[in-house]
Amino acid sequence: MAALVETKPRAIDIGALVEPDRVHRSLYTDPAIFDLEMQRIWGRAWIFIGHESQVAEPGQYYSTMIGRQSVLLTRDADRRVHVLFNRCAHKGAQLVGDRCGKAKELRCAYHGWRFDLDGGLLGIPLEQGYDGTRFDRTSPEANLAPVPRVASYRGFVFASLSADGPDLQNWLGGVASSIDNMVDRAPEHELEIAGGVMRYEHDCNWKFFIENLNDMMHPMVVHQSSSLTARLIAKKELDPAAPTPAAIEIISPFTESYAFFDEMGLHCFDNGHSYSGGKTSIHAKYSDIPEYNALMEKAYGKERFAEIMSVNRHNTVFYPSATIKGAIQTMRVVKPVAVDRTVIESWTFRLKGAPEELLRRSILYCNLINSSANLVGPDDQESYRRQQVGLETQGLDWIAMHRDFGRDEDLGGGHTYAKGSSDLSFRNQWRAWKRYMIEGAR
Repeated sequence: MAALVETKPRAIDIGALVEPDRVHRSLYTDPAIFDLEMQRIWGRAWIFIGHESQVAEPGQYYSTMIGRQSVLLTRDADRRVHVLFNRCAHKGAQLVGDRCGKAKELRCAYHGWRFDLDGGLLGIPLEQGYDGTRFDRTSPEANLAPVPRVASYRGFVFASLSADGPDLQNWLGGVASSIDNMVDRAPEHELEIAGGVMRYEHDCNWKFFIENLNDMMHPMVVHQSSSLTARLIAKKELDPAAPTPAAIEIISPFTESYAFFDEMGLHCFDNGHSYSGGKTSIHAKYSDIPEYNALMEKAYGKERFAEIMSVNRHNTVFYPSATIKGAIQTMRVVKPVAVDRTVIESWTFRLKGAPEELLRRSILYCNLINSSANLVGPDDQESYRRQQVGLETQGLDWIAMHRDFGRDEDLGGGHTYAKGSSDLSFRNQWRAWKRYMIEGAR
C-alpha cells in the first residue's frame, strides 16, 4: 500500500489579485480562495444574524449560519438575546435541526443533554456516571459555546467569530443611519419581521450578488424584459387619469434613464459598506398613504416626519452579509455555500403602528422584485449565472473597475461619494476584501 503523502496548501498571493481598478477572475472561481474567505472575512467581520423580533419571546430560537458555522439566536428567561454555536457540548451533535421554534430548554437529540436558552447546562442523564472524572459541570466547556462577539443595533443582531475587532457601531459607520431611518419610519419606533422568508439558491459566487446591489449601470439593460415591458403595457393599456397600480409603481423605475441613476449617486464607507440614493431613489414616487402620514405626524410632528421621509435610499450594503431597503422595509441576507453557490434570503418588515397597507406594499415589492418565480429577480439571477460561467471560461484574466476611477469625492470620515454610474462601490468592496484577506493571514 502506497504511503500517504501530506501536501501543503497552495500559496495564494492575495495582494497580486486585487489592484485599485481591476481584480483577477479567479477571485470568483477558485475554491481555495472561497475557503480563505470563509476564514478571513466571514470568520472576522460582523455578520448579520437576525432581528430581535424573530426571538421576541423567552424560549424562542432561530437557527442560521455564519459562513460555515451553524449558530442559534436565542432569547432567555431574562429576555436577553444570545448567539450560540449550534453544537452540543457533549459529542458535538447539532443541537437544533429546524429553522426556528420555541422551547423551555434545548435538548440534544443524541444523548439527551439539556441546556438553557443562554447556553448553560441544565442536566445530563445518569450524571452520577461522571463522578470522580475530569468532567466539571461548572466549567464553561460544559455549556453551549457562545459566539465570541454579539451586538444589536436598533434590533438588528450581528455577531463575529473573532474576539477582536471594532465594536458594531463603529464598524457600521455611515450606514448605521440607514437602519435609523428604516426604524424611524415606524410610528411606534420599532420594526418586526413579518411572516416567513423567501429563500433561493443562486448558481454563482456570493460576491456577484453583493456587488450588483449598488451597480447602477445594469438596471436599464438587464430589466428590459420585466420593467420596460411593464412600462410599455401600462402606457398602452391603463387610463392615464386613473391611479397607477402599485405593481407598476414598483417595477417601472428599474428602467429609468442613466441620468436618473447618476443623480441617485453612490455613498461608500470603510469596511466595504455603501448605499445608493439619498434624496431620491427608485422608491421616491410611490403613492402617499394618508392614514400613515397622519400617524407619523402624530408620532413625530410635521417637521421631523418630513425629515425622516426626505431620506430615500435604494440599497444599503452591510458588507459582506446583508442589505436593506429602508423605504420599502425589506432585507436580503447572503449565505455563501460554495465558490459557485449562494443562498439569498429575502425578509419583509412590519412598521409597528403603521397601517397594513404599507406591509402589503412591502410584500408585493418582495414578491415582484426578489422572488425567483416572478419578474425582476430572475433577470439578475441569470446575469449572475452568466458571469460565473463566463469567468470560468478561458479569456481575459482581469475584470475592469475603471469607470470614473480617480474622480471620487472624499467627504471625510471614511465617506466617499460618486455619481451613480461610477464603479466606486465595486472598488470600495474590493478594498475591504483585500484588507480582510491580508490581515486575516497574520
